[in-house]
Amino acid sequence: MEGARHIGYSGLKDQTITLIRRLRSIMYPEIFEECPCTATTVIESSVEAEQILKELIPWVKPEADVQKTTEAILSGLDGIRDILETDIQAAYDGDPAARNKTEIMLAYPGFEAVSIFRIAHLLHTLDIPYIPRIMTEYAHNHTGIDIHPGARIGSYFFIDHGTGVVIGETTVIGNHVKLYQGVTLGAKSFPVGEDGKPVKGVDRHPKIGNNVVIYAGATILGGDTIIGDNSTIGGNVWLTHSVPANSTILRN
Repeated sequence: MEGARHIGYSGLKDQTITLIRRLRSIMYPEIFEECPCTATTVIESSVEAEQILKELIPWVKPEADVQKTTEAILSGLDGIRDILETDIQAAYDGDPAARNKTEIMLAYPGFEAVSIFRIAHLLHTLDIPYIPRIMTEYAHNHTGIDIHPGARIGSYFFIDHGTGVVIGETTVIGNHVKLYQGVTLGAKSFPVGEDGKPVKGVDRHPKIGNNVVIYAGATILGGDTIIGDNSTIGGNVWLTHSVPANSTILRN
């Protein structure tokens, strides 16, 4: 990390948390910006976010093109907001208790975790170290929902209640998927290299198709485990094998 101002790991965490707030306020100023929300305050959030990125990126990744990477993150916010709109709609459609979309953005832990995850995932795809994991662990700490920034999650995604949900690094989730509390999408086993240590980066988490509902406490494990489209996985089910489309799997 030579060549960049040494902000320290504590400073890295603090600045990353501030960055989360600034990036979310750029996307949803009416929700996350300090009042009164004006065009000027949104510009100020954008400027602050850019400044933070230009400080953090060279420290965590000295070889990066800081300007290009910063622009990629800030320009990617429009796409993140577009997919978050589908997540908000999924929550509104999927929860009879949801009175309006503002309530979902302000009070639902699922939206809190997923909105931060989608920002972290963008940074993960840009191969930025540390920051994406700090972001999702911040969300984990605040919501009880643990999503690795490397997971790939489609549109209209809703986590209802949420506490105890775990979504591993190589998980792939399709569109229109709903999870309840306590769901684990995890690894069945860890391949070990010649040094006796787990092999990094292998595909070890399940693939969830489109229009799937997974109820509370279900555990689905393994990189070769595929849940077919339009399936329902019941509460407390333990699955380590694939199921075809249109399946209903209940605990015996």
